[in-house]
Order: sequence, then structure tokens, then C-alpha cells
Amino acid sequence: MNLSSDQVSHSVDDGSLYFFKSNRWMLVFTFILSAYMLFGHLGGLALISPDEGRNAEVAREMSLSHSWLVPTYDGLTYLDKPAFYFKTVALSFEMFGESEGIARLSSALFGFSLVVAVFFFCRKMYDLRTAMLAVLIISSTPLYMAFSRIVIFDMTLAFFVSSTIFACFLAEEYEGKQRIRWYLIGALAAGCATLVKGPVGFLIPTLVIAIFNGFEGRLVALKRVFALRNWLVFFAIVLPWFIGLSLLRPDFPYYGIMRESVARFTTTEFHRTAPFYYYAPIIASTFFAWSFLLPESVVIAWRNRKDWSRADRLFIIWAIVVVLFFSVSQSKLPGYILTGVMALGVLTARIFALALQNTTGREAKIVWHATIPLLLLSILAAVLLVIISFNPELLKSRLSLKPELFDLFMPTILPMALSFGVVAVLSVYALWKQNTKLIFAAFISFPVLLMTVNFDVLSLYAESRSARTLAKSIPTTLSTDTELVCMECLPNGLPFYLKRLVTVLSNTGNELTSNYVIFTLNSGKPWPEGIVPVTQSKNWLATRKHPIYLIADKNHLSTLQSIAAERGVEVNDLDSKYSAVLIPTPAGN
Repeated sequence: MNLSSDQVSHSVDDGSLYFFKSNRWMLVFTFILSAYMLFGHLGGLALISPDEGRNAEVAREMSLSHSWLVPTYDGLTYLDKPAFYFKTVALSFEMFGESEGIARLSSALFGFSLVVAVFFFCRKMYDLRTAMLAVLIISSTPLYMAFSRIVIFDMTLAFFVSSTIFACFLAEEYEGKQRIRWYLIGALAAGCATLVKGPVGFLIPTLVIAIFNGFEGRLVALKRVFALRNWLVFFAIVLPWFIGLSLLRPDFPYYGIMRESVARFTTTEFHRTAPFYYYAPIIASTFFAWSFLLPESVVIAWRNRKDWSRADRLFIIWAIVVVLFFSVSQSKLPGYILTGVMALGVLTARIFALALQNTTGREAKIVWHATIPLLLLSILAAVLLVIISFNPELLKSRLSLKPELFDLFMPTILPMALSFGVVAVLSVYALWKQNTKLIFAAFISFPVLLMTVNFDVLSLYAESRSARTLAKSIPTTLSTDTELVCMECLPNGLPFYLKRLVTVLSNTGNELTSNYVIFTLNSGKPWPEGIVPVTQSKNWLATRKHPIYLIADKNHLSTLQSIAAERGVEVNDLDSKYSAVLIPTPAGN
């Protein structure tokens, strides 16, 4: 179906207008709940290592130095990713101060902006009910919630990639100036996506739109996609950054293109390899509980593929292209398929919308059938968690958690059991009544309960993976001229929480979790200030003319003890993993 401009602008029919008027409070509730899922308790979690602690510190240093083109991490040049995302976080720091919640604000804002964009797209191409359901489903998807709430690039990238695809799709629904305008918006968004995470920012939308137009039998549209005016807008966004950074760091073009892009996709050197089927269990778990609808939906959708609308075909192709592209890649992480999972969220909303419209149709049956495994899993989880809450040794013997950490998690077990019990009760009642609205409530209750009743689980997990506790254990009485030094370790986030740089004694630079730092150290040039080869550490320590607070993990405790014995100072335990010594200023200095 090819809609004209007038048809598109009047796609909301009288029935939809009536639905809007009679459900305006439901629309308000939809966005309030979506906002809560993405913004609620935003500062309630410690920064998780390695990504959050490192990225927040890069942004903190950028806000202090105002070096908007060349980011640094712990004082060392950090070019693993472009500076765009760091700028958004740095600007947040400058406006609102430095904290965990403010560090995450950029991701949350882009996450919420994307569901708003999805809402308007779905309202235009489907109807208001589908748009509202899409907002609720996407906002309550674990993968989407997670990446809207952590200090990382993926949600910002997802916003611009999705905006590019939406704009290029809508361009072909219009003619004349409106078509040109939509393509220019797409080129602008593609340029911004490239500034967020490099070539993948334009490769993904290009593949999706090219394959979609191919299936639509209108390859001529690609001429309009790649029109000269669109290229000019794209390069006007990307080239100033690329040229400026290349002038300041001449090694960047090779590193950014060959190492960070080509090598990441084609080689295993980044240690993120996984089997081709890696994303099957990732989708099943990170799209939970909506993933229960996927098996039967795929079969039924294929049988009825002649009934697909143009927008249906877009989202189906979108999800497939994203998953297949990154399945072929040698580097795999869950966040890579974020926009693919979002596309699945829209398709799931379509199923629920049709099920609500026709409670005896095939979509309603898909929804009812998917509720059965949700019910069984909820009952099983609730029973197991209740048993564990009364007999903790059953779980303790199977986990490698430290005893003190296990004791902290135990009080969260019973609330989790009760939450799964609520999901089970809602599922039973919904199936008994064969009520699609209640079934939707059963599916969405799990993430809502996760963000409310069970938030302590997330908080404890984050604390166990953060440098915040370690930072608090470092004495605040250290003099301002005391240099913090980490021996073959650097707990990510420690510089952010201490608000100061840390010198690292290292063999390879791996402690900074930066491929660019490792690339630089292997270039044969002298190592930059702030990182010292371990082989030179003894002489380096002897030349210090100010106090040194030396931190080491348990793997290097014996070396730390030897240094302490030589200097006549005591080793102090900071936590279960790290110890430290305070080496005073040598006499005579």
C-alpha cells in the first residue's frame, strides 16, 4: 500500500480519534509509566565497572578540560569511541553537577526520546492503540531499560540509527519538498549516529533501508537516499570531527577505521567472540517476558506474509538485518542488537493491538498461548525462591559469592518470590477470563515489579561491580600532594569517585580497558605520563618527592608487602580484594 501525502496526514480515522478522546488518560499513564521505567531510581545504583566507571570519568575530565574533540581517561588520550556521547554527559555534569544519576541522564533522555519517536511513527503508520502499546512494551523490555539507565553509547546510537531509518521510510511516503526534507533529516541523523560510534552509525540504517527498498521493488528509491544533498549534510556533520581529530592525533584515521571498525568486525582480537547463534538466547532473555510471543508469532506471520503492511515489513526486515549483521561479526555484545529488539517491540505491540481489537482472532490466540509458559515459569521461580529463602544453603553451595555479599542478597529473595507469585496470579486470572488486557498486565508486571519491589537486587548487584565502596575506604585525610598509584590494576570508576587521576603501574596497559591506550603503548613511542612500566616501577618509586598511596589487588599482595617492608610501613586492607600502603615522602625531600 503506497500512501499519498493526504492519506498519510489523515491516517488517524474517526475511530482512532474516538479512541484518543476516550483514552487520553491512558495515553498520559503510558508516558508516565514509560518515564518511570527509564528514569526511576536513575541515581540509585553505583557505577558498574568497567563501562560506566570509565565513561563517566571520561566525561568528567572533558567537562574540566573542555577538550571537546580529544577525550581522555585518567589523563590518557581515549579514542576508542568518538567524543559526541561524552560531550552529552559532560554537558550534563556542567549543568547539574557530578553524580551517578546525572551521568546516566543522557542515556535516559535518548531512550525516552526514542520511544516518543516510535509513538509518533506507529500512530502515523498504524493507530493510536498500537503506538501506546509499543511505548509500554519497549520501555519495559529489560535490554532497553538497561541501556537507557547506564553510562554507555548504545542508547544514543539507537536513537540516531532509528531516526535515520524512520526518516528514510517516511520520505518515500511523501513527494516533493516533504520527501526532500525527510531525507535531509535522515542524513543529519546518520551523521550524528556516526559521531556516536563510528561507521556502524550509518552502515546499519543503510543496510536496513537498502534491503527494505529492495523487497519493496523500488530500488530507484536508493538514488534518492544517496542524493548529493544528503551526502553534503552527512559530511558536514562528520568531516569537521574526523579532520580535526586527525590533525590533532595523526594515528587516529588508521586506528579508527582499521582497528576499531574493520578489525573489530572481522577478527577475534577484541575477545568478544561468540557462536553465530549467540543472539538467540540474548533475545529470549533480554526481551523477556515478551519473547514468549515470538515463536508462534514468527510461524503465523510467515504463513500470512501477504497481509503484512509496509510498516510491518520494515520492522521485520529491520530486526532480521540487525541480528544477522552482528551474528556474522566476530565481536558480539548484547547492546549491538538494541534497535533490533526495539523493532521486535513494535511488532509485539502489533500483535497485542490486533488481539485487543479481535478477542477471538489468531493474534488473541497467540497472546493466550504465550501466557502459559509465562505462568509455568513464574510458578517455578516463585516456588524455588521460597524454598531458597527458607533454606539458603541450597543456593549458597552453588554460588561463588563471598559470604558477606551472599548475606546481603538473601533479604531480596522473598520479595522476588512474591513478585513472581503476582505474575503467576495475574496470568491464571487472565487465562481464566480470556482477557487480553489482563494478559498484557501479566506480561508488563514483571519489569514493573523489578523496578519497584525488587530494585534492591539491582542495587546490590551494581554495588558488587562498582569501585564506589573501594573509593569510600580510601582515607580522606591524605594530603593533597599524595599521589594515588595502582599496581597492575585500575578499578574502573575509582578516578570518578575520587575526583582525581590515578597513576598506573602496568605491563600492557590492559588495566585502563582502552584498546586505543594499548595501541598507543605498542607503537614503540615513550609511554605517556600517568602510566609506568612495571619493569621501571622500583626506580620510579625511588624518584618520587611526595607521598605515594599505593593500591594493589590480592594477586599482587606479596609485591605490595615487600615494598611495605622495605619502606617500614604497614599494609592496610581496603576491602576483600584490594590493599594499600602509604609511602611517606623520603627524608630530605
